[in-house]
Amino acid sequence: MRLSIFPLTGALLYPGLQLPLHIFEPRYRAMVTDALARDRRIGMIQPQRAEEGAPLFTVGCIGKIADVEALDDGCFNLLLEGESRFRLLRELDVVTPFRQIEAELLPEMEHQALSPVERAGFEREARRFAEAQGYRVDWEAVTTLDDMSLIDGVSQIAPFDAAAKQALLEAPDLAARCELLVQLMQFFGRRDSDEGRVTLQ
Repeated sequence: MRLSIFPLTGALLYPGLQLPLHIFEPRYRAMVTDALARDRRIGMIQPQRAEEGAPLFTVGCIGKIADVEALDDGCFNLLLEGESRFRLLRELDVVTPFRQIEAELLPEMEHQALSPVERAGFEREARRFAEAQGYRVDWEAVTTLDDMSLIDGVSQIAPFDAAAKQALLEAPDLAARCELLVQLMQFFGRRDSDEGRVTLQ
């Protein structure tokens, strides 16, 4: 399948979740206009480096424009709904100002769930991490979330570097993503008094 892509470091989308975006660059305004005229879908994918034309990671997520606000200055406010992860096959040679790729959809396992031990271990580590980072969390609300909404939701917003967030997106199933998320919270939860926050490179 052919996809117009929005390469953005740190902005990940998961199937079933939403991502708000403010679109202001002319090339991506053109991309949104094109998507609205076709199927309202764009591919969210991270570049491997924060520079123009950088190579892309191989896995991203298709987002459908669920809500759009066209602003007077030509910019857009969007709400994307994640539909399916995809694997990049090759980048296409195009005349459009935005990049396009050929991609294949990745199969998604439906109705995945964690074991009670996995869920409890995740929530325990998440509480430690939130406390160490100074985050305020409504834990009562957290307990009402299903496993997939919880794990994918935290993976999408977690304050990790691009490589760590990409590893979460590429995890083959919910249990593997949960296990990796716990490891990352333990890793990023450690601080060095001289160098500040630890990062994965």
